Amino acid sequence: MNHHLESVVHYLEENRLKLVTAESCTAGMIASTLGDIPGCGSWLECGFVTYSPDAKIRCLGVKRETIDTYNLTSEEVAREMAEGALRISKANVAISDTGVAGPDNGDGDIPAGTICFAWSFQTDGNMTTFSETRRFNGDRNEVRQAGSEYALSRIWHYHNQVPAPVVESND
Repeated sequence: MNHHLESVVHYLEENRLKLVTAESCTAGMIASTLGDIPGCGSWLECGFVTYSPDAKIRCLGVKRETIDTYNLTSEEVAREMAEGALRISKANVAISDTGVAGPDNGDGDIPAGTICFAWSFQTDGNMTTFSETRRFNGDRNEVRQAGSEYALSRIWHYHNQVPAPVVESND
């Protein structure tokens, strides 16, 4: 296991995070990468590969209106994918991606290599979601690999931005 992946796994374990993935352009690569690690069942809940618009709608509850308004390659769709995966799983963190692996540009001339990501966290009944868009260089599989690694590498960054639960005192 490479050092980068080892640190991600350690972070998941240390923080008692159970992960669900909702992947489009990486086509299961994030979950597959984690699945290579012995003991992954303690922090990998499940993974969804929802490549088509209909699969995103049917499996994850993405709204057709969101796809029509913002495009498949959008942070809005990525956010709904992550939140939908989190709602229907027993995980407390979700990673999603949707984008254009290439080699051709996507609808609306979205450049090849563009991937929209979302990270959603469930804490004490509250869901907090973050998203961003990145562009990666390389052929189709290099883009997918880079996107998978990037998605995993940002878990700690966003997890540390989740607001702490408010504790009410009885004073």
